[in-house]
Amino acid sequence: MAGLYPVSHPQTLARASVRRIGLDDLRFALRKGLDDFVAMPTHALFLIAIYPVAGVLIAAATFENDLIPLMFPLASGFALLGPFAAIGLYEMSRRREQGRDIGLINAYAPLTGQSAKAIGVVALTLSLLFVAWLIAAMALYWTLYGEARQDSIFGFLQEVLTTPRGWMLIVVGNLVGAAFSLIALAISAVSFPLIIDRGTEAGTAIATSVALVQQNPGTMVVWGLIVAGLLILGMLPLFVGLALVLPILGHATWHLYRRAVMP
Repeated sequence: MAGLYPVSHPQTLARASVRRIGLDDLRFALRKGLDDFVAMPTHALFLIAIYPVAGVLIAAATFENDLIPLMFPLASGFALLGPFAAIGLYEMSRRREQGRDIGLINAYAPLTGQSAKAIGVVALTLSLLFVAWLIAAMALYWTLYGEARQDSIFGFLQEVLTTPRGWMLIVVGNLVGAAFSLIALAISAVSFPLIIDRGTEAGTAIATSVALVQQNPGTMVVWGLIVAGLLILGMLPLFVGLALVLPILGHATWHLYRRAVMP
């Protein structure tokens, strides 16, 4: 493994140096992520089960509370929390890489160790971003529709897909959502793996993640589109597909971190 990745050391840095990466690195990370998933499918499915379950609960709450206009923002914005949901997967990939024991208890060790505070700060940052996205999405809806209520999901979809006002909601909503997604990508591209691997503070991890995106804007935008596309595919069958997609992406993120961040 030493030939594939730089050797990391458990220390806190002012900011880790990042490498120039390209599409070959993204393909490599995805291949390694799939390899980890195949080697540890039972663990990964168990660890990530809470994510699709939470998605189903969100969808149910949307219908129950007559918040149909928030259904898509909830589903798409929920992906902003994906990097935190994959904490256990990063640790599993790290342990497998080092030839250490890969157990369910060990997978979430970072949440109880010295890195717990930094992980919590980054997770809180993503959660606040998620809330801000929901507020922005609802503000956009109120701007276009006022206090109009939607009686059913089918009526809402017909309104959105067949009227100029609905088209405006789609276009502007996607542009705003893309902006939030880029911010989330910059914050969390490698921040959690860096914290787990080196015990860095939250600010250091976020600064390194932002630097990676700044130095590799094209490659990281492609990575963000790959992640978004796979998550959408995973969400289509009532979020169940996320039990396959998210573990692969989680493991792949670890390997992308190892390719992109220098020791």
